[in-house]
Amino acid sequence: MTLERNQPLRSGPTQSENGTRRWFPGVLLAVALVVSSWLAITRLTMSSPVASPPVSMCPGTNVAAFGPNVCVFSDTVSQATIQTELNNISTQQVPITSQFDRDRYAILFEPGSYGSADDPLVFQVGYYTEVAGLGYMPQDTVINGAIDVFSNSCKAGTSECNSDNNFWRSLSNLTLNVDLPSSPPAYAPSVVDAHGPRCTNTEESWSASQADPIRRVIVNGSLVFQDYCASDDYASGGFIADSQVSRGLDFYGNQQYLVRNSDIGGAVGCPQGLWNMVYSGVEGAPSPVLSGRCEQNTVLSRSPVTEEEPFLYSDRNDGYKIFVPALRHDSSGPSWAMGKEAGTSLPISTFFVANPRTPTSTINAALALGRNLILTPGIYMLARPIMVNRSNTVVLGQGFATLVPEHGNAAMVIASNNGVKLSGLIIDAGPLNSAILLRVGTAKASLRTASDPDLIQDVFFRIGGAQTTPVGATVSLLDNADNSIIDDIWAWRADHGNLVGWTDNTASTGVAVSGSNVTAYGLSVEHYQRNEVVWSGQGGTDIFFQNELPYDPPNQSAWMAAPNQDGYPAFLVVSKVRTFQGYGMGSYVVFIDTKATLYDSRAFEVPDTRGVQFHDVFAVWIGGSGGDDSIINGVGGPATSTNPGQSRPVDVASYP
Repeated sequence: MTLERNQPLRSGPTQSENGTRRWFPGVLLAVALVVSSWLAITRLTMSSPVASPPVSMCPGTNVAAFGPNVCVFSDTVSQATIQTELNNISTQQVPITSQFDRDRYAILFEPGSYGSADDPLVFQVGYYTEVAGLGYMPQDTVINGAIDVFSNSCKAGTSECNSDNNFWRSLSNLTLNVDLPSSPPAYAPSVVDAHGPRCTNTEESWSASQADPIRRVIVNGSLVFQDYCASDDYASGGFIADSQVSRGLDFYGNQQYLVRNSDIGGAVGCPQGLWNMVYSGVEGAPSPVLSGRCEQNTVLSRSPVTEEEPFLYSDRNDGYKIFVPALRHDSSGPSWAMGKEAGTSLPISTFFVANPRTPTSTINAALALGRNLILTPGIYMLARPIMVNRSNTVVLGQGFATLVPEHGNAAMVIASNNGVKLSGLIIDAGPLNSAILLRVGTAKASLRTASDPDLIQDVFFRIGGAQTTPVGATVSLLDNADNSIIDDIWAWRADHGNLVGWTDNTASTGVAVSGSNVTAYGLSVEHYQRNEVVWSGQGGTDIFFQNELPYDPPNQSAWMAAPNQDGYPAFLVVSKVRTFQGYGMGSYVVFIDTKATLYDSRAFEVPDTRGVQFHDVFAVWIGGSGGDDSIINGVGGPATSTNPGQSRPVDVASYP
């Protein structure tokens, strides 16, 4: 891997990328043979070798296979019971004090109907909470009510409500008929209401930021993405795919969003967007416009290549299954819009279901024997990486299952370049510097196929914030796999939380892509200390990029790409690349945790060749002293504290 100008910030322990020892195929086979008879048993869970499982927040609705933190509701359960258990989880997970806690939950609804217009089911989704239907189609699970994310950081007695830190929650595979209660729910923000006392009861609110995907959802009504009932409100982006919204996507002042392969009834912004609204393969998308203020819409009529996220569903005859949707080319609208969907169903018996007490060696043995993998909610401390060596393996995380490498190892290594599907994980840096947290594909591998690509979806990286010791990882995601699809990534070197500082949570690069013909949708990469994205593969495409430069370089000399180049480009396409396409890509200047005046000579650096093209690229100065001298290769800008000196995009419509 070549990361031009990127050397590790600190060396860390000298050991193999795979951990403190190397696992050769013969060793894996020997381990597999020892446990193979045990793995043949049809039970899907194992007893804890360390401690008893945690007490469930939904004791009457657990499924033994998935453990105490997966709540599976059916419409035969009384609504009062469902409401009580949802409220108990929300009470614990919604407060901002839960931002770095250890609890994780998956809330699943069996096919059926829940709530009614007269008695709606209304609940709030908090940190580390997945909400999903268990139908084969999103129409199979219907909720009449509201599934809300409100701001959890409102200043009492003021109109300020900040949703910038509403992270790590998701909604998928159901129909939501928006039916609001007769009065605002008890959990609605208690703020001075700029629009009248009933404003907080006029919306289906999803006021969240970054790592909060909405997938495969039907909304009969509107979705509101900012707590607009407060006059001074903030939210910072998100991701929607494979969904249908009958009315509008009401973004208002939300900073940026990617909407992919959906059908919408329109979009409302400030007045039609803000800094970066990107629509790819969206029916009903607004017109493209790049105005430098409020109207910043990048629109692609079709998505070049997509594959939707695998999902768990309940078959009344055969129990639980996982559906793996088929690959689509040049597509628009939801994959299920015709009432059916191409793909493959896998029985749950093909999956090994792990929990945080399952030894990593047992997980790896199951994978070596050909099992797929479900990681149930919790935090997995890994002395060695999870090894995915077999093509077409499906790895699903439930409830934002979190992987933490303990000894400078990777958290996961995907060696195959063919058909691995990975989704639904947080990967934290550990106490010893990891060279790579997640490696996908093997560089220069002979097995490469465009018809069955590796798939990386809803995987979120975190460097610091949650840990109580200094942490580090040189590269968060290294994608070597040709033709792979990256779909919703947030790589975050934490700017707040525990032990956050230039030498406390260290990380060079969030995403490095060396595979050819890689397609990425929804890259959000923030605060890394060198190039935040390094793209060295040929024929790549990135649709949407959101970035904040590091808040905290102590001085200019600590943040130099070269002796004569101030700062690091947020997105670097290396000099050998001859073909690349980028759409709707922005970098933001936020030098607020340093006393230094800092300059970045260019926000984007790319080869000067006609085959490398950028469309709707920009920078925004938000705070601090200094900023971007240019937008891309010396063109455009500056975007600094003195020009324009306010939160306004400085655009380059196309390059070259």
